[in-house]
Amino acid sequence: MTILATTLLFAVLALMAAAVKRVPAGQVHSLYRRGKPVRLLQPGTHVVMPLVDRVGHRIDLGGRTLSFDASMAETKPMHGTVYWQVLEPERADAVIEHADQLIRSSVVDALHAEPETTQDERREVAARLKSNLNKHLRARGVMVTRVELEAA
Repeated sequence: MTILATTLLFAVLALMAAAVKRVPAGQVHSLYRRGKPVRLLQPGTHVVMPLVDRVGHRIDLGGRTLSFDASMAETKPMHGTVYWQVLEPERADAVIEHADQLIRSSVVDALHAEPETTQDERREVAARLKSNLNKHLRARGVMVTRVELEAA
């Protein structure tokens, strides 16, 4: 076999390998062609067009956590955790790269408007915060499942 034939064989094998995409369970991959979303790849093995299609986002459908630091009514520092997950990958694909920043800024803004609270009132504030976040994020395919607040 000549060097040219061997090189050509390896190039064809590399293109064939690049055409096969494996999506693990619990994830969805968004497929882009020429910079535009084409479809979502569900868990399993898929054949795509190599050199034309690319995976834009790998969206984990399991829960995620986000820690934050904020202050309530600009006086008392507050720490907390937001538990969230992607429910609709089609909608979340557009904001998935900025989801953490979007949630964190929404939490900080909402907590600045809250008065200082006692230990018992923090649960009520967390429930209100969760409800407000879900109103804002639901249209983007993301849902907050739980909010925990603790004083610094």
